[in-house]
Amino acid sequence: MNPLSKKICLLGDLAVGKTSLMRRFLYHFFDDQYTSAIGVKVNRKSVAINVGTGVVELAMLVWDLAGSEAFDQMCASYLRDASGAVLICDLTRPETLTNLGGYVDAMRQVSPDARFVMAANKLDLIGERRIGEAELQQFARSVPAACFLASAKTGEAVDMLFRELGRSLVN
Repeated sequence: MNPLSKKICLLGDLAVGKTSLMRRFLYHFFDDQYTSAIGVKVNRKSVAINVGTGVVELAMLVWDLAGSEAFDQMCASYLRDASGAVLICDLTRPETLTNLGGYVDAMRQVSPDARFVMAANKLDLIGERRIGEAELQQFARSVPAACFLASAKTGEAVDMLFRELGRSLVN
């Protein structure tokens, strides 16, 4: 039997850790050398999702999209047919949380039924954190989206947030 397949987009500003989160989820790998994504990179991972009646095999087609200005130019075509998105902000840069609203709006314009989870990335940079829990929860409730404090570097909450999005897509 073929797995259920869903398109997932990674959304957020430049340098929030979209590619790093994707690599950690797909390959259990982290590279601290920054490389800006140009356009889109698509990868696939099959995961077993527990549902009330058993287990569903879900093939996640993970689209790692360029951030900010480049995103604006290609937005609609890359978001089309997406079932869900991981909204990613950088805990050391408050503007990356503020800017997530624009990504949510863009996604809803082309995929109104899309599901969201939120990754507040770079949890490992403890002394540099500039976004508080209350701000994160307020934004997450407005979407709505489950919010995860995550670190692509350490792997904290990465698998969990993708699995949560997977569960919302199969239920």
